[in-house]
Amino acid sequence: QVQLLESGGGLVQAGESLRLSCAASGRTFSYYRMAWFRQPPGKEREFVGGISKGGLDTYYRDSVKGRFTISRDNAENTVYLQMNSLKPEDTAVYYCAAGRNYGLTERAYDYWGQGTQVTVSS
Repeated sequence: QVQLLESGGGLVQAGESLRLSCAASGRTFSYYRMAWFRQPPGKEREFVGGISKGGLDTYYRDSVKGRFTISRDNAENTVYLQMNSLKPEDTAVYYCAAGRNYGLTERAYDYWGQGTQVTVSS
């Protein structure tokens, strides 16, 4: 079992930055690929980006490439999402997720946090 807890969301203006954190419980954090998803208002949840178990490989949806960066600290059982140059269309509830296998869809991930709201005003 892995329990995930996101933090760092908030209200910012377009062009500003935020860093989300996701703290994981348990001693097997490094066994899992981690990912961030988001659910914009009135829309389905979508993949934002993911990171391999060791942190060497990252991958992102096209709309956030060059603006968002995922990193992880296995010693601290934490994964981060650094979001720069935020846009109003980035407004969503952001979730972190943990899974054993590579995947760009929700089905690849077994454990989920409760989400943190990010609101970007224009």
